[in-house]
Amino acid sequence: MNGLSGVDPFAPAQIFGYLALVLGILTYLQRNDRTLKKFNACQSVAYGIQFFLLGNIPAFTGMTISTFRSIAALYTRSIWLALAIVATNIALGARYAHNLYTWLPIVGVTVGTLAIFTLSGIRMRLALLSCTVMWLIINIASGSIGGTILETLVFCSASSTIFRLWRAQRLEAA
Repeated sequence: MNGLSGVDPFAPAQIFGYLALVLGILTYLQRNDRTLKKFNACQSVAYGIQFFLLGNIPAFTGMTISTFRSIAALYTRSIWLALAIVATNIALGARYAHNLYTWLPIVGVTVGTLAIFTLSGIRMRLALLSCTVMWLIINIASGSIGGTILETLVFCSASSTIFRLWRAQRLEAA
């Protein structure tokens, strides 16, 4: 984990980060939930390969779990499946994570899984925003250019959406 200084912008890992960036942008442009989840699964695959090439095995593991989660969410919202995904994530995390930083992907995937399967509205978006902050830190520390750009864009757009939803609720209540 080397941060962004001295990063080769054309290294194979960075190319997969750029692919994840493009897929992430396409994900958030989708109006259909099923299509969004399909793009999100593809983004997770590209992200996972990138983290593997960067040597960040906990983040690679987290993206592998996220890929499965996105595909599973196409077919069910079962809390039991969500808990099984969380348990698998934590078990794999315990195997590969050795300090606070390497636990960030495990925590991010856990929070994201629970949010996607159990929350809605502003609460879901706030939980996912916390995941975005974790993945932004992971991308910066891993030296991912595309991932850092993507998570920054997601943070800005998600924050704006949360604010607009909050404002609409206040206006509706008034």
